[in-house]
Amino acid sequence: MKFALILMCAALTVSVSAENTVIPLWPEGVPAAVRADAPAAKGPIGDEKDENGRLSRVSVPTLTVYPAAVDRPNGTAVIVCPGGGYTHLSNAREGVQYAHWLTTLGVTVFVLKNRLVDYGYPAPLQDVLRAVRIVRSRAAEFKINPARIGVMGSSAGGHLAASAGTLFDRADGKTGAPLDATSARPDFLILMYPVISMADGVTHEGSRQALLGENRSPEMLALNSLENQVTAATPPTLLIHTQEDKAVPIENSIRFFQALTRFHVPAELYAFEHGSHGMGMKDGLGTSSDWPKRAEEWLRNRGLLSVVKP
Repeated sequence: MKFALILMCAALTVSVSAENTVIPLWPEGVPAAVRADAPAAKGPIGDEKDENGRLSRVSVPTLTVYPAAVDRPNGTAVIVCPGGGYTHLSNAREGVQYAHWLTTLGVTVFVLKNRLVDYGYPAPLQDVLRAVRIVRSRAAEFKINPARIGVMGSSAGGHLAASAGTLFDRADGKTGAPLDATSARPDFLILMYPVISMADGVTHEGSRQALLGENRSPEMLALNSLENQVTAATPPTLLIHTQEDKAVPIENSIRFFQALTRFHVPAELYAFEHGSHGMGMKDGLGTSSDWPKRAEEWLRNRGLLSVVKP
């Protein structure tokens, strides 16, 4: 693998292969967004870990670029947020695997590596919103349409993606950088078995604990219960979940879908019978294994796979 440093748009971009580049989200310095009781508030968290595509202790957030298939780029981009309960990132299964699939549809993909439990809220929100702003501000460079930028996430990554779709104007999602002037609102969302609510009996306790800590306030619980944050400005959304999911109950997706419906936001919900949490693109799960076909149909019906010049 060949490594090189190149300058792009006054920000350092590290080339890691002939196909993919890694873009640091914060070339000016990672913001000091640390929850008071999070590990990073007490000192260095140690080196980043990569255990067979499972990432943790992230302190330098990045985007890895996966270009669209060369014979079919259509100008649509998707930022992918891997799951992992806000304690780690399932980068291989819910990041790279999704990227390879989406690029065959002509989509340019950016896999997000965001800060986690070591920092807590609002660091992950800052990272995903900065990712949207970077991709939109550099749309011409990546040959994408700045009005066709989506965010896809799984599990806790689904919570982060849904946060981008509901909290895109939050003051604590900004840092005062000039790039804050660029819209961070995604144009569409794809949510895979997402954590949505922070409510007892509905939430995924591990994700709630990792993001908000022990001393979470009622205000933070309400803010991060994203079914309460939907407005008419929330982007069109595709939700995919299963009845068999014991880790993140399907009620999370149902609540978000109901909120989208109340605000007349275009949305579809595929509620499959079979498939455990974190199924990714696993075969042999009955109709739920066909979710990529349903997602492709949804993207196509919304005109997101048609070729449009940036």
